Amino acid sequence: MRKTPYLALVVAVFQVIASQGAGYNQPDRLPVDALGVVLLLVGPVAMLTTRRFPITSLAATLMATCAYVAVGYPYGPVFLSPIILLFQTVSQGRRKVAWIASALTAAYFLVYSTWLVASPSPGSWHILAIVAVMLLILAAGEMARYRREGRAEHARVAEEESRRQASEERLTMAQELHDVLAHNISLIHVQASTALHLIDDDPSQARSALTTIKAASKEVLGELRSVLNVLREGAPRSPTAGLDRLGDLVERSGLDVSLKQVGSRPLPAQVERAAYRIVQESLTNAARHAPGSRVSVRLEYLPGELVITVGDTGPATPAVLSEEGSGNGIPGMRERAAALGGTLVAGPSGAGFKVEARLPLPEETE
Repeated sequence: MRKTPYLALVVAVFQVIASQGAGYNQPDRLPVDALGVVLLLVGPVAMLTTRRFPITSLAATLMATCAYVAVGYPYGPVFLSPIILLFQTVSQGRRKVAWIASALTAAYFLVYSTWLVASPSPGSWHILAIVAVMLLILAAGEMARYRREGRAEHARVAEEESRRQASEERLTMAQELHDVLAHNISLIHVQASTALHLIDDDPSQARSALTTIKAASKEVLGELRSVLNVLREGAPRSPTAGLDRLGDLVERSGLDVSLKQVGSRPLPAQVERAAYRIVQESLTNAARHAPGSRVSVRLEYLPGELVITVGDTGPATPAVLSEEGSGNGIPGMRERAAALGGTLVAGPSGAGFKVEARLPLPEETE
């Protein structure tokens, strides 16, 4: 709760003028003179310095208030500035200072009303009223502090969530870029090696390999553009890779691939993207480690999961790229499956290699 000079001015005018009026209804108290005005102005002046000297300002205000009452000036408006400063002290988190100051002030008024005040005594109800007002002020300050800290915590959590989402988006883009580059560059390398090997003996086969290289290079440029467009304002947030492009992926792989789909149903975007990338990475591994093999790709749509199986029969020719690659292919596929709550198993199967992924699917709605 920030104070302004205007608020301090309003409090000063109110305390001085209203205290003059309060004196008419309290004939047993002294009229407000020059000293009384000075004591009444201590609180408003302290409000101007409370941001730099919060504890000193509160102490000066409470001491001036106690002195004002001890001299015998009228009760009433003098308590406005202490109320404001006590509330601010608690709400800004200086709880211990505020509670101790309140306890000392209450103890002073107890001593004053019992032993120091001239007859007639204000009585115990007067002290109880002061204590109740102080407790009410402190409770209101605690509530204000709690609300302010709650808003600050909410803002902090929202900022952390924003940073986490941005980090996840960067990781997703990095994974997409890895998969796109790994698959297409491996395919280009394999086909380039084939073309160089056959260019003299079998030009038609070399031409086919070069055509595949052309298509793969065009594909990688298109996918890179779609991933990088995510960084541009207003660009679509969903990647373009999907199972509707699986036929093109198989055709460009340069492998002897049989593709079979059992059943069909709409898939969530993240499941479809993960399935495409798992098949893509599996074909990349087959091209790298098992050239010339026969590869089977099977997608089975079950009620609660999508089962992806990619297996090869083993290399028929020496593996050109068997020792190359980042080594992140299978771990990356496992991460994609695990991120969706699924599983992925990869390992030798007879003379070849087999990858099986199970991705959970939501229940179909009629």
